[in-house]
Amino acid sequence: MHKVVRFLLVLALAGPTAVLASSEGHGGHGDDHKKELTPEQKKAHNKHYVIHHTQDSHDFGIFANESEGTHYGFPLPVILWDDGIHFFMSSKFDHGHKTVESNGKYFRLNYADGKVYKADAEGHYITKKVWDADLEMHVQEPVEVLDFSITKNVLVTILMAIFMFFLFRSVARSYQKGLAPSGAAKFLEPIIIYIRDEIARPNIGEKHYKKYMVYLLSVFFFIWFLNLSGMTPLGINVTGNIAFTAALAVMTYLITTFTAKKDYWMHIVWMPGVPVPMKIILFPIELLGTIIKPFALMIRLYANMLAGHVVLGMLLVAAYGFSSYFASGAFIGLTFFMNIIELLVALLQAYIFTMLTALYFGAAAEEHDHEHAAAH
Repeated sequence: MHKVVRFLLVLALAGPTAVLASSEGHGGHGDDHKKELTPEQKKAHNKHYVIHHTQDSHDFGIFANESEGTHYGFPLPVILWDDGIHFFMSSKFDHGHKTVESNGKYFRLNYADGKVYKADAEGHYITKKVWDADLEMHVQEPVEVLDFSITKNVLVTILMAIFMFFLFRSVARSYQKGLAPSGAAKFLEPIIIYIRDEIARPNIGEKHYKKYMVYLLSVFFFIWFLNLSGMTPLGINVTGNIAFTAALAVMTYLITTFTAKKDYWMHIVWMPGVPVPMKIILFPIELLGTIIKPFALMIRLYANMLAGHVVLGMLLVAAYGFSSYFASGAFIGLTFFMNIIELLVALLQAYIFTMLTALYFGAAAEEHDHEHAAAH
């Protein structure tokens, strides 16, 4: 009974991250929890538990009963490429317990890492020989399938894009009725003005900031809203997925590259006012810098959001795992405090990404008066 009370306290106080205590379960093996685990097994089990719930998944799990091994949620479309397109629902995998046959091909879902691999008719992984640098020997590795599935993160990203479209359409329509904002515009207008006046104008310049405003506003609210969705009990971790942050970084890089002025490339390829030997040395460094900047954007957002989810997950495991009410209460209080910090981090990371993006755009749009500089 005391475990039930502690779980309810965790759910009440740490609700935004309660996904780690209420979603798909510990890899889908309910029978493993019917027997007492050793301390080493518990440690490994808790580690797998936290890591598993920061990963993407092929189904949208909402709740799980570990003692019975039952899962509550809904399946998502699985789209694979292996000598042709294979389409079916993720429920056929039965959380990794079943092998799926499609057009004469067999596939298995590894529930531990969330990836789909090739299999044979008996359900055994098809492997290939690869070189392991750490072991200094060849090892057998399962063959992964090219996966275009609508996973949980993909679904949430699409839904968030649709939500933002209708949200900001309603904001735009509110100004057609008059200058005074109404509805959601009352809340969003100060933020939009702040991004325009405190981020875009100072960093890009009065002359060029307007053409970048659509992207800056989109990326700020997109990251912020997705960060907030990651604080819900639904197990969403889009911004803690490096594929998502890489996509945003690539978009920033492409916009910077294709909207850059001639002066931007001149200062990278052939710096004015610098001796020729130094120009030759600086060129590869400056060119590499154009790639390092978006790479830093990608890693910063990914690492901060993933680290937050992992820390909160470990705190929840500790709060639910202790037999002492005092220890559990302490961890519950710490988890609640960390949730408040994570709400601030969710906004801060959106701000930092937008600010740095504006700085990159500003460098690309800046115009230099080389003749005036040479005269001095």
